Amino acid sequence: METNEINEMIKIPKQNLIDITVTINGEVMQLKVPPAYRLIDILRNDLILTGTKVSCEIGRCGACSVLLNGNVVTSCLVMAYQVNNTTIETIENVASEQLHPLQVAFLEEGALQCGYCTPGMVISLKSLLDLNRNPTEDEVKDHLSGNLCRCTGYNGILRAVEVYKEQCCAGKSSL
Repeated sequence: METNEINEMIKIPKQNLIDITVTINGEVMQLKVPPAYRLIDILRNDLILTGTKVSCEIGRCGACSVLLNGNVVTSCLVMAYQVNNTTIETIENVASEQLHPLQVAFLEEGALQCGYCTPGMVISLKSLLDLNRNPTEDEVKDHLSGNLCRCTGYNGILRAVEVYKEQCCAGKSSL
């Protein structure tokens, strides 16, 4: 569904929409959105990028994590006007035609069960591993402090990072 269709459905007069320009997953977009729209609304409702999940809607769970100018943010707390002239990367941009090696490590190590938190976890870990290819376990835990998982107990996630680091350091993959 296009932004204009949604605006018609919720009866927002066109003069009350705001114009934003944002680069999402490498594509520059010009959008007209309601002033109270959040980044998560743009991603899921307008652009149908549903890999970013909606869960708590108060910024505590990390399921809606994306990269905003390279920094991890919870997209449920970022207002649309705040992303004007920024760059956003979602989980859809992490892998190309094949799964990203970090995603493969998640699968191999049982780092996901229901999978709902996985996109946010991968985005957060990608951010860390882009800056530090060999983080300590404490650094990984600290970086994941904004991401909740009720299924895995985190051990599989920590193992997946170790597997990824081994592959990365052996020259088998790159972020």
